[in-house]
Amino acid sequence: MDQPIDRRDFLNGVALAITAALPFPALANASPFPLGAQDSPGYYPPLLSGMRGSPDGSFEVAHALRDGKSWAAAADPAEEYDLIVVGAGISGLAAAHFYRAASPRSRILLLDNHDDFGGHAKRNEFHLDGQLHLMNGGTLEIDSPRPYGPVAAGLLATLGVDVAKLEKSTEFPKFYEHLGLQTGVFFDEETFGTDKLMVGVGHIPLEKLLSSAPLSARARQQIMQIQAAKIDYLPGLSSDEKKQRLSRISYEAFLRDVVMVEPAVLNFYHARTMGEWGVGTDAVSALDCWGFGLPGFQGMHLKKGSIRRMGYTPAGYEDTGGSLRLHFPDGNATIARLLVRNLIPLAVPGSGVENVVTSKVDYAQLDRSGAPIRLRLNSTAIRVRQAPSPASAAAVEVTYVRDGKAFAARAGGAVLACYNVMVPYLCPELPDQQKEALHSLVKTPLVYTSVALRNWQAFDKLKVHSVYAPGSYHTSLRLNAHVNIGAYHSPRTPDEPILLHMVRTPCKPGLSEHEQNRAGRAELLATSFETFERNIREQLNRTLREGGFDAARDISAITVNRWPHGYAPEYNPLFDADVPEALRPNVIGRAKFGRITIANSDAGGAAYTDSAINQGHRAVRELLRS
Repeated sequence: MDQPIDRRDFLNGVALAITAALPFPALANASPFPLGAQDSPGYYPPLLSGMRGSPDGSFEVAHALRDGKSWAAAADPAEEYDLIVVGAGISGLAAAHFYRAASPRSRILLLDNHDDFGGHAKRNEFHLDGQLHLMNGGTLEIDSPRPYGPVAAGLLATLGVDVAKLEKSTEFPKFYEHLGLQTGVFFDEETFGTDKLMVGVGHIPLEKLLSSAPLSARARQQIMQIQAAKIDYLPGLSSDEKKQRLSRISYEAFLRDVVMVEPAVLNFYHARTMGEWGVGTDAVSALDCWGFGLPGFQGMHLKKGSIRRMGYTPAGYEDTGGSLRLHFPDGNATIARLLVRNLIPLAVPGSGVENVVTSKVDYAQLDRSGAPIRLRLNSTAIRVRQAPSPASAAAVEVTYVRDGKAFAARAGGAVLACYNVMVPYLCPELPDQQKEALHSLVKTPLVYTSVALRNWQAFDKLKVHSVYAPGSYHTSLRLNAHVNIGAYHSPRTPDEPILLHMVRTPCKPGLSEHEQNRAGRAELLATSFETFERNIREQLNRTLREGGFDAARDISAITVNRWPHGYAPEYNPLFDADVPEALRPNVIGRAKFGRITIANSDAGGAAYTDSAINQGHRAVRELLRS
């Protein structure tokens, strides 16, 4: 356990060893604006390991602004643009694309507080035994509860992404099953009394599979009943009456008070909702869990279709079946790269989707003097105001902090594609009702951990490729999805290195969803990388012990993608007011304010990439109409 594991330290996104050895380059047509870390040789954030996602250095200025700190006034002259976009995630990048499409000669500045573009579409890049390995550090895939509409689908088409074609030609979802590997469940000693890995979920008859589980005979019987029995737990009610009842109780309450299971069964199911909602079954409605396909409802004669009191995600899947799905090796970081290539071609060499996956971004090209579109990283907005006054709305001035100093830029308009909860601090002149709505848009914290393994022989010996671990530090783990695209190829044999994806949601059972989110965010920000590393090693050693796994020997690197502000908030019927859509906080909060408009998936009330794109498009249209 004391074997050192690769974790490169960094300052503003640049490995310390690199910045100490290499000076800034002399750029042609250099502007008086000081060069930043992104302009230095060797700057390449996807290669950084250790604490990523929202790393140290990305949030301190925003937190200081929230807490009342002020900065010395930015020195004139301010840079001049047609549009300033705050936030270079997919929503902000899409907004820049749509604005440029409507006004081809426009000059646009994008500002982002992180050391890389893409927002939650984070790319984790490893080179193991000379081979490129990629993992999504955030947004997993193209997927939505509803089919992509004309705006989002049109943008993908413009970027050259044929989802249906690529899904058939690049993804091999049954690759591990063809090698005989299956799904497993890990029972931990602290929760269930002993450590036990159970392999064969969905392949071995349930009764036989559960016979080895560390559960009482009654608990095993109750799980079998929930999974397979066709029992109507609310007899005498119509389908709509049952749905109304289920929309007002959590899935945990349904199992505890209606099905009447014992505590061990509640523990077994508690984490089933965490990957999708970031909270356990105590904070998700039973009806939403029915819509998402969780068991226990197969005998209740619930008719197909959603009702008004359903969350965005299950309602969408229930009504439409969802969108087409596509997973790139680095998740939707590929979409972010395609958008940057579209906006700043010199920064992302090559052409085509297959090529962009293996392209190496030239970060020094993102913020070149004189370029029509500039993307400035490590730059946190602290003030966005109408200039010369809020009443005139003639232009917008954005003040931002970079390397501890304040700078200003002016434009004819601004799109705030950042976390919506920060907008009231940036624009204190907003109406009180709008600020209150924005403050309520609390995002869901979560952790995506990427672990580089020297091989996956232990998984092959145990015949398991993914594990649900309801009581463990990370509640799920799986071998990297098998995707081949262009020059990128996934490992094929257990002797090769591979990446492992692990998920943790720091929720606090017993609280409302947003209170759990706030508590979980505080926990994430207080948790060191060393704590994550220790828990990762211990969990993998315990889970894979019978396969001969040894963390000190088999782990070569760890990247913890910490997202204190993760999933965009969605309507939750257990805790949110049942009001018309026009009165929901995200709709009130995104109202146009002079020459300032608001984007990000938060504004759409949906934690999906198409929502981020659609909100970027709406924000730009609002500006162009005024």
